[in-house]
Amino acid sequence: MEFPLHIRESLEDEEEQRLHPRAAKSKLSKGRVKPEEPCPMRTEFQRDRDRIIHSKSFRRLKHKTQVFLSPEGDHYRTRLTHTLEVAQIARTIARALKLNEDLTEAIALGHDLGHTPFGHAGEAVLQKIHRGGFSHPNQSLRVVDLLEKGGKGLNLTFEVRDGILKHSKGMGAILPEKGERAATLEGQIVRISDGIAYINHDLDDALRAGIITLQEVPERLLSFLGDTHARRINTMVTEVIKASVKEDLRNIALSPQVLEAMMEMRGFLYNRVYSNPLVHAESEKASKVVRELYFYYLEHPQELPPIPGDDTDSRVCDFIAGMTDRYALHLYHRIFIPHPWEKF
Repeated sequence: MEFPLHIRESLEDEEEQRLHPRAAKSKLSKGRVKPEEPCPMRTEFQRDRDRIIHSKSFRRLKHKTQVFLSPEGDHYRTRLTHTLEVAQIARTIARALKLNEDLTEAIALGHDLGHTPFGHAGEAVLQKIHRGGFSHPNQSLRVVDLLEKGGKGLNLTFEVRDGILKHSKGMGAILPEKGERAATLEGQIVRISDGIAYINHDLDDALRAGIITLQEVPERLLSFLGDTHARRINTMVTEVIKASVKEDLRNIALSPQVLEAMMEMRGFLYNRVYSNPLVHAESEKASKVVRELYFYYLEHPQELPPIPGDDTDSRVCDFIAGMTDRYALHLYHRIFIPHPWEKF
């Protein structure tokens, strides 16, 4: 059987025929910072997805905290499992709306590559102490643009880079204002899928950890969104699809009622889980680890591994942000904890 040499062109033609007119088409991508020859088999967005999956920063996500620091249990989320859940939710929405699943998946898989060890505790510390501040969306873009591949970066397309940069909301609007929206509908899907994922799985993990009980969750939210993890996700995903179709895909949308319920559930998590004394106490310890490592390497830059850039502050920040939880703890123990004397 003769090997077809123009698989990519066939895939691009298929996108034109199958996808919604407002979907991002790979052959119409705004391109890469450094132009490259097209791949004969994969579209531009498929190449981006593959580059992210094969990156070192993606592999490190398996040992980075989501909410519970270095959990002993096997079933708590990590930053990697969070990323996979976001990708699954986002692809479900994109498929239903006939948008570009490959672009959606690439953005979802890359959106948290710049997250620090110890979750938001690590991010908050670096935001305070690093000159110029710190945000994980900016750092995720820095990872794919510069830090991966020994300073060469992954050279991703504009659409993936834009979606990565504009995915985050914190306590901000789940549906952003026009100027904050991703340039593509696929990027907008990832932003809302990120919220759907963490609102639901952080609640699930908190229940598993005994931080809260189901009886403490407002009854009206359980009645409206669903009384199980699966039902709540199904409600939110279904409502995104319905509201976006109703707007004829001018933007990715949500009904006011579901949006309000999601924001109320998020507020409940901030008040009862993220600020819980048990969680907060461990976060304070993690913050101390990040802070002391940061200032140690500022004073000992000669001990930094090879990292692109001439600015010591940025190189230290990049080094710290790229650490896994366990590597940060290992370095802290090696540097700051006295070792028993051994006679040789």
